Amino acid sequence: MISGRYRSRAVTTLLGLILLLAGLTMSVIAPRVQAQTENETVYIVDISGTIDLGLAPYLSRVLDEASDANAAAVILEINTPGGRLDAALQMRSALLGADIRTIAFVNREAFSAGALIAIAAEDVYMVPGGVMGAATPITGAGETADEKTVSAVRSTFRATAEQRGRDPQVAEAMVDPVVAIDGLIEEGRLLTLTTTEAEEWGYTDGVVANRQALLEELGLEDAIIEETSPGLAEDVVRFLTSPVLASLLFSAGFLLILADVFTGGIGALAGVGAVMLGVFFWGHFLAGLAGWEGVALVIVGVLLIGVEVFVIPGFGIPGILGAASLLGGFYLSVQGREIVTEDDVNRALGTVAAGFVLIVAGALAILFLLPKATRFRGLVLDAQVNVPTTIPERRNRGIRRLFSAPEQPLPANPPSRPPISEQPSSGSARVRNLAREDERPSLVGLRGAALSDLRPGGVATIQGQRIDVVTEGDYIAAGEPIEVTLDERYRRVVRRVASSD
Repeated sequence: MISGRYRSRAVTTLLGLILLLAGLTMSVIAPRVQAQTENETVYIVDISGTIDLGLAPYLSRVLDEASDANAAAVILEINTPGGRLDAALQMRSALLGADIRTIAFVNREAFSAGALIAIAAEDVYMVPGGVMGAATPITGAGETADEKTVSAVRSTFRATAEQRGRDPQVAEAMVDPVVAIDGLIEEGRLLTLTTTEAEEWGYTDGVVANRQALLEELGLEDAIIEETSPGLAEDVVRFLTSPVLASLLFSAGFLLILADVFTGGIGALAGVGAVMLGVFFWGHFLAGLAGWEGVALVIVGVLLIGVEVFVIPGFGIPGILGAASLLGGFYLSVQGREIVTEDDVNRALGTVAAGFVLIVAGALAILFLLPKATRFRGLVLDAQVNVPTTIPERRNRGIRRLFSAPEQPLPANPPSRPPISEQPSSGSARVRNLAREDERPSLVGLRGAALSDLRPGGVATIQGQRIDVVTEGDYIAAGEPIEVTLDERYRRVVRRVASSD
């Protein structure tokens, strides 16, 4: 059993983690209170470097803050080679749905995903010598994505341009080289607009030298400038959605729950495991990757595996369906919910495969190594031949009591426990008692009867003693004859004995 001190410490840790998650979530969704001033306010969003999943919640947060503060505009200062398509699609949706003026300032480069973000803004301004376009989706190997993905991205660019009143064919030519436009781009070449071409074809509303010139052009030179940057929550999202950490969080959370059930109930370990799974889903929810369908599949998977372990003996249909549901929910939560590219699929499969390997390795360690570790011997359900344990006592531990069979009647004169005064009361006495336990003869070959249903664990009587036993995997009903095939002191394995034997 886990001592009260450690359980209290675990509960305190859980509460701290929950409060931390709540604070991080509020930093994403709660707007900051701005002081009321006579001057207008302009929010600046820096989109430089590679576009990743942390930028999407960052942009959404700033748009909400600016809207609540009645700001004059939000300026997106863009200088990026591109990045993740799923992040850019989320940012596009946020810009198209914003109820505040948005201005894209291409301060040198807006390639690939950056081009989509630029044309999703209401107004676009560029510096002299700027470029925008080259948005064909590519795989991790540097090759053009499959036709289905290219078609989906091309349609997205076209729809975005149409909504912003720009020539949709120009937007399509940025994605698909088969699009030809007289006087601009010939077939077979991918379109990248220069500042001059963007001005000529209506893809920029003006050319300015720098941010100050842009503010003067907009009549906002006296506005209060609110510089923004990704907060702690957005940085945490980047961290939590990395494939390595996602695999570790998911597998460790599941294994901690499994370990707690294995040690006799639902307690601190299961609580920590549940928090780890919650952190995993929280990060992927904020990144726009996970949905409730993934959470539902994981919950169903855990329940089916529980049915397989506690209700139906052996590894059958519930266990297989549970494992498939668990991995399916994991996959959906890391794949993404927007346009799914080949890279997204490969990334998700790699993350799930790593998590699966960790879960299998961890489960084997729990089942075979934990009971043998002296340090954890007190946590594992352990039976001593000379200390009888009643069936109700064993069944009242943890979740097993929910699935146990009706209690079997006990013999008329069950052996009683030794008086407390005769029980070991010190560490040295306990060591001597364990030493005597190890000196007892093996029970291998002895026969008895199952006192409870063995599913596969339960209680049997052997030579008048009640002993916790486990079968070799099959189900044995109460009252059936059994024989001990393996005696490891802490674990006795039995098999059914045919009546003819």
